[in-house]
Amino acid sequence: MVNRFGGAGAALEALPDLSRRGGLSRPLRICSEEIADQDLENAKGCGAQFVVPGETGYPPLLRHIDGAPPLLCIKGDATLADMDAVAIVGARNASAIGRKFARQLAAQIGEAGYLIVSGLARGIDTAAHEAAPQCRTLAALAGGIDYVYPPENDALQRLIGEKGLLVSEMAPGTVPKAEHFPRRNRIISGISRAVIIVEAAMRSGSLITARLAGEQGRDVFAVPGSPLDPRCEGANKLIKDGASLLTSASDVLTSLSETYVPAREQFLEPESEGPGVPDMTDDERKLLLSLLSPSPIDIDDLIRESGLPAAVVTAIILELELAGRAMRHAGGSVSRA
Repeated sequence: MVNRFGGAGAALEALPDLSRRGGLSRPLRICSEEIADQDLENAKGCGAQFVVPGETGYPPLLRHIDGAPPLLCIKGDATLADMDAVAIVGARNASAIGRKFARQLAAQIGEAGYLIVSGLARGIDTAAHEAAPQCRTLAALAGGIDYVYPPENDALQRLIGEKGLLVSEMAPGTVPKAEHFPRRNRIISGISRAVIIVEAAMRSGSLITARLAGEQGRDVFAVPGSPLDPRCEGANKLIKDGASLLTSASDVLTSLSETYVPAREQFLEPESEGPGVPDMTDDERKLLLSLLSPSPIDIDDLIRESGLPAAVVTAIILELELAGRAMRHAGGSVSRA
């Protein structure tokens, strides 16, 4: 929208009208300048800062995922974000052998020059963070960067905030809710070149991370476990479904060396479409909405089926999305919300 309207101020001014065109009856609420200033002050007060894509501290791979956070609140060594990263996640109620293996993986992969990424949860996450060499680890948080969760990781979170890197897309002071954790998981996988699952039950949040990693084109590895242990059912199923089986750090290190691409690549802004939006009619909006269903469809297919110009389809989808009537998905698809 910044590119389309020629600046951030003009884009903000256009939001209410675009959402109204998309069918939103109530006015769209935009963050006030006062609230934004307060968030900036709160971040500064806890030793954190906000970064945008392209700035030091914003992980290069993350900015290319669908729905990448437009802002990240970070605390710690911002230069760590430029490192190639590997995520290690798993069960909160992990077994002793699972924690031991997670520590071994984190130490060996970290010594090979990779940043260790996890979610600072109990169990596997904690073990991976603790074993990262020289605290070269990144913790993605579900709540505000100043909110400690779980409470027993207070000292570890402070250590990572000093020597490692804490990141969150939430404003400081935000208390984590259940719906925040899947959003946090997409950040974990989005930052990383590969995601390793060590122990995960069938309904584990780690499986969400694995699914998101697959949608983002990341390598997914799973550590096999006993079929008698419910904590290993999810990881074993991932292997059956096509995830790479991992029994040592060399499995992931070999795979990554064969597909090496530097994490920090040149950031390219989308081409500007010029000021204003294409002329659209209500009939075109109704047509496009009628073609959408709860099942995601590729935008290119939507353009072909509608017979409308690509710029018109893109603009209408933006209106519908702002109105909460359409939803974007990984891979460039869209569905009715």
